[in-house]
Amino acid sequence: MSEDRKNYNYYLVREDILPESIIKTARVKELLAKGEASNVLEAVNKLGLARSTYYKYKDGVWPFFDAANLHIINVSLLLNHVSGVLSRVLNLVASLKANVLTINQSLPLHGVAYVTLSLSIEEMTVSVDEFLLALNKLEGVIRAEIVGKS
Repeated sequence: MSEDRKNYNYYLVREDILPESIIKTARVKELLAKGEASNVLEAVNKLGLARSTYYKYKDGVWPFFDAANLHIINVSLLLNHVSGVLSRVLNLVASLKANVLTINQSLPLHGVAYVTLSLSIEEMTVSVDEFLLALNKLEGVIRAEIVGKS
């Protein structure tokens, strides 16, 4: 790791706007981390990526949800101000084996409330992406997004 790495700017970018080579580089790293490929050559061959392309980008690409480092996420929610909505959210969190660390809720205005949850997800039974999909499908949840991780 380069000493001047701390001087870089970092960006959070949606996957659908990234070049295919960047996405495949991240997926190669995931295959290796999960043991679904035993070496770089096997992983790049599975994904149809040139080894040289992988080595070009590997030190600058990391998945946002790196299982080795992700333990706490912060979720921002916009909820309808209707009885039981926050309860459904918390029941989903508990059913997936995540643990609530903090809850911050604004006063409801115009029929909606902003809620921020800090969650420990070390034992969560689904991926963070699947968790977000489930949250966004709950009745009364207008929007759910990850706003931070540690």
